[in-house]
Amino acid sequence: MARRQSSSPPVLPGFSYVRPLGSGGFADVFLYEQDMPRRVVAIKVLVSDAINPDVLRTFNGEADIMARLSAHPSIVTIYQASISADGRPYLAMEYCPDTMSARFKKAPLAVGEVLDAGVRIAAALETAHRSSLLHRDIKPSNVLITSLGSPVLADFGIAAALSADGDEAEVFAMSVPWSAPEVLAEKTTGTVASEIWSLGATLYTLLAGHSPFELADRAKNTRDLLSARVAKAAYTKIGRHDVPEGLEAILARSMSKDPAKRPVSMYAFAEELRMAQYQLGMPPTALEVAATEWAAAAPVNLADAAARGPVISTVNKNSRRAARAGQSSSFRPPRDDDARDSRPAASPVKAGLVGAGIAVVVLGIAGAVIFAVMGAL
Repeated sequence: MARRQSSSPPVLPGFSYVRPLGSGGFADVFLYEQDMPRRVVAIKVLVSDAINPDVLRTFNGEADIMARLSAHPSIVTIYQASISADGRPYLAMEYCPDTMSARFKKAPLAVGEVLDAGVRIAAALETAHRSSLLHRDIKPSNVLITSLGSPVLADFGIAAALSADGDEAEVFAMSVPWSAPEVLAEKTTGTVASEIWSLGATLYTLLAGHSPFELADRAKNTRDLLSARVAKAAYTKIGRHDVPEGLEAILARSMSKDPAKRPVSMYAFAEELRMAQYQLGMPPTALEVAATEWAAAAPVNLADAAARGPVISTVNKNSRRAARAGQSSSFRPPRDDDARDSRPAASPVKAGLVGAGIAVVVLGIAGAVIFAVMGAL
C-alpha cells in the first residue's frame, strides 16, 4: 500500500510552522512554534479528505478526552483545539521528541526503565478507566517521551466509553501485535481486560525488542499468521538473564488467553509491577491515580456530534446585560463647552439690583472717608 503524502501545514494565528513530524491514517502532525507563550508544540491536523461527521465526532472526542485527562502527569498535555482557516480541525499538544517505539527498535530497554514506564502508563489508564473511558490502541508508538525523559500516553483518537449496560462501540481498533485475542476475534471492541493485555504486550515488546508473537522470519509475520498466534496466546519467555522469573510471570498473566485470569484492574497490574521493582531492589514508582470524585465528574460524551469551532462571545440584545452596556456606551463626561452652555441666562432686574447694591456700598465708604478727614481738621 502506497504511503499517503503529507498534507500542507495550515496557517494558524499565533503559530509559526517549523517542520513535519509524522502522518497517520486520518491526520498529520507538524511542529510549530507558538508566539505567546513562546514554546514549540506538536499540532495534529485532520486531513481534508477524511473529514466527515464520524471522523469529526471522533476528533472532538479525542480533544475532550485529552483535555480532561491531560492533568495526569503520564498523559500528553493538550493546549488548544480549534479549526484552521481552511476548515481543518486541529489539536495543539505538548511536543515530545521521542517514542518508546523508536527506542526499542534501537535496542531492548533496561528492566528498570520498562517497569517505571509500566507503572506510570498503568496509572494513566486507571485514571481513564475511572473516568469511564478506554484507550483501545495501547502500543509502543503511542507511548511518547517528553523533553524531560518521562513516558506519557498519547492518541486517544479511537477511545470508547465504558458502558454499564454492555453496549459496544462499532469500530474495532486493531494494532494486531498488541491486541487481545478477544478483540482480534471481534468478540469485543475493548474492555479493561483487553487493555491490560495490550499494556502487557507493550512492556514485553520493550524488553524483548519485538512484539510477543513476532518471529525472526519476517515472512511468517503476516497479519493473518500473527493473528493466529495471538489467538492461541502461547506465552514465550523473553529469555533475558536480567529479566527475573517474577516479571515473566506478571507479563504472562497479563497476556492470559482467558480475560478473567488477568489482573482485575490497571491499578492491580501497576501494583504487581511495583512489587517487581521492590524485589529487584528498585524504589517503586509512585502510583498516581485521580480521585474517584474527580473521575466521576463531568463525563465526556463521545456521541456528541454538535458542530465545534472557535468560540465567539455574544450577548442577548434583550438582556439586562445588554441594556447596561448600552447605557454605559451612551454616557460621556461633560465638556467645558457643555458647562458654559448649561449656565442660566442673567435676569436684567437681578443685574440692576446687584449694581445698585454695589453703588451704595461705594458711596458709604466714600462718606466715611470724608467725615474722617473733616474730623481730623
